[in-house]
Amino acid sequence: MKLLTIFTPTYNRAYCLHRCYESLVSQTNQDFIWLIIDDGSTDNTKELVKRWLSEDKIDIVYHWQTNQGMHGAHNTAYELITTELNVCIDSDDYMPSDAVEKILSFWSKYGSDEVSGIIGLDANTQNKVIGTSLPVNLIRSTLFDLYAKHGVTGDKKLVYRTELTRKYPYPLFAGEKYVGLAYKYYLLDRDYEMLLLNEVLCCVEYQPDGSSLNMLKQYRTNPLGFSFYRTELMKLPFVSEIFKFRQAIHYVSSSLLSRNKRFVMESPSKVLTVLAIPLGFLLYAYISFKTRELNV
Repeated sequence: MKLLTIFTPTYNRAYCLHRCYESLVSQTNQDFIWLIIDDGSTDNTKELVKRWLSEDKIDIVYHWQTNQGMHGAHNTAYELITTELNVCIDSDDYMPSDAVEKILSFWSKYGSDEVSGIIGLDANTQNKVIGTSLPVNLIRSTLFDLYAKHGVTGDKKLVYRTELTRKYPYPLFAGEKYVGLAYKYYLLDRDYEMLLLNEVLCCVEYQPDGSSLNMLKQYRTNPLGFSFYRTELMKLPFVSEIFKFRQAIHYVSSSLLSRNKRFVMESPSKVLTVLAIPLGFLLYAYISFKTRELNV
């Protein structure tokens, strides 16, 4: 039985998905399954994958669903994955040819049920690490501590034990398509650390239609998802009051966008939420102004 599933949520990305496929075909270790979650594409993604299936170069599982957004695609992936480990490689990303080999070799040496998985590096298409590398003096860390206590910056590649990623499914809100993926990761941080692998596992090229470059639009069109995300972060037992206050500011803004008049009563940190109202209102005004053409 294969050990690793590489899953790729995709929505109308047939124009760039081939690069991910080609990188997987070139892997020096083929002990993986590629699970493609087609989140309602209307382009030729299905025909493209059908051709790859006929080539039979790698083990591919294809699943189509109505559009639910990135977090909904992740929910489906975690339900379908049967391997011990999984890693998400987005549709506009690709893996260096030795990435699978590095993951499996590292896990074979150091992996156990005492950790939730592996944190590796993302790089750009010029192979420059996104943000900073991982601290060389650390063997394990939670994802939150890596950023909050050890000064790490930039996106990192997360390899998780599948039995854990099935926990804490992302909620789906009618008419919305976004909930922060880190919600699940930070909840897992409460019980487990992750192994640190200072190797590039994924190469990233942010697309103009990617969520990373459209965050203000996401804020405007998904206020319930963002409100949920911020309240969950405020509940975390290991975060500082400053961190909670920042979440409260965003929570106020999203609550105003969703016209939720009960947001103070529903907040897990009511005092911080009241204190955050002025800054939250300013953020709400800024987002509303910047996205006024959406007419939401």
